[in-house]
Amino acid sequence: MLPMKRPRLLAVQALLPFSLDMTFIDGQRLMLDLSADVQRFPGLQPLLDAGAFECAALGDDGWSVEWPELDIQIGADTLYLDALAQSAVDENTRIFIDWRARTGLPLHKAAEALGVSTRSISRYSRGREAVPRSLALACLGWDSLQREAGMVAEQKGRYTVTRKP
Repeated sequence: MLPMKRPRLLAVQALLPFSLDMTFIDGQRLMLDLSADVQRFPGLQPLLDAGAFECAALGDDGWSVEWPELDIQIGADTLYLDALAQSAVDENTRIFIDWRARTGLPLHKAAEALGVSTRSISRYSRGREAVPRSLALACLGWDSLQREAGMVAEQKGRYTVTRKP
């Protein structure tokens, strides 16, 4: 099957305590442990309430996972990158994929920031090919430059919760 241009979910199942078993439309199945994120990000902390996490459902025709009663949604692309980072076999790949998820930069902007081709960013973002140490170091260097400039990507956090009025 052809690789996805944008990650889209076919199915999701919440597993206790805070993991998601996700099947994407290309047949790829990934697990994601959200335990640390539920504790760390205020927008996800309502999921700590008894039984809340278990109510995870596909949202927006597979483009997100949502908890309708809590009005929390997480995009499939974010979940995909996080799951790839968690399952990466080497530290360089984890650093790179985490950087992509955290910054949210589109392919061309990520390529420009790291001084590589868009094709390279796309290839390594799939998590199927080991990321060279030089690229992982470029991600860490970019983070350092952003901190010095006062534009840290982590300040907003990976997950944002937008409540409907």
